[in-house]
Amino acid sequence: MPRAISRLSITFGLVTIPVTIHSVIEEQGVALHQVHAEDGGRIRLRRRCETCGREVPLQQLARGYTDPLGRTVVLTDDDLADLPLPSIKAVDVVAFVDAASVDPLQLSRSYFLGFDTSAAKPYVLLRDAMREAGRVAITKVTMRTGGKEQLALLRVRDEVLVLQTMNWPDEVRPAEGLAPAADVTVRPQEVQMATGLMDALSADFDLAVLRDRYRDAMAELVTAKLEGAALPDTAAVTPAPGDVVDLMAALQASIDAHQHEQPAEKEAEEEEHPER
Repeated sequence: MPRAISRLSITFGLVTIPVTIHSVIEEQGVALHQVHAEDGGRIRLRRRCETCGREVPLQQLARGYTDPLGRTVVLTDDDLADLPLPSIKAVDVVAFVDAASVDPLQLSRSYFLGFDTSAAKPYVLLRDAMREAGRVAITKVTMRTGGKEQLALLRVRDEVLVLQTMNWPDEVRPAEGLAPAADVTVRPQEVQMATGLMDALSADFDLAVLRDRYRDAMAELVTAKLEGAALPDTAAVTPAPGDVVDLMAALQASIDAHQHEQPAEKEAEEEEHPER
């Protein structure tokens, strides 16, 4: 079980459910940092005050705001703690809605919600009621004292409640002017061919077997340089896209190419996962 990073309480009506917050994502890959190219020495970033010129230790840092006139105010932890936010240390349920009504563009970071031993029954009750109703909860939450209030989505995943922070509606930019002109048309045959390509690409698809090829190549490169071995061939194997001249021909060629690649890919997958 991942370590709890915080403790909150889900509140809806007069019901309160203490929960623990756990990160969903565990970053993978090779962690790079800045070094001096000449001797490999580590580059460290220092927090330096523009007014006095001194380096400022972490415990002396505060948050502030500078207005257009250049006036700055310093906000203390007490100032921020006194803000009237009812969602501090609570997941305050605003409404239960259909999942399809939530724009995925608004979703941000995800957290698993564990349960406090004393709250097992209300936890299961809320989970099962949401699953049976096919709904998710729109909530407001402040993850830490002095932090900002956020929208969040509460939903069920398998047997666990998941909290996903959200961007506020007015933070999502409009997409005006980005769609092609309304006078662009496609023929029914082209739509049918595109659908055929979609079906070919989706046959026997398993998201769980996908790997980050860049991460693997980076790990091989770092290992080779550490050991003084020959560098691996990391040249890209994906051809660069060309100009669209004949859409139907391009769609058919894509289907043919996928059907040709599928047997080789299946053999490679069976070698890597013989138990599948």
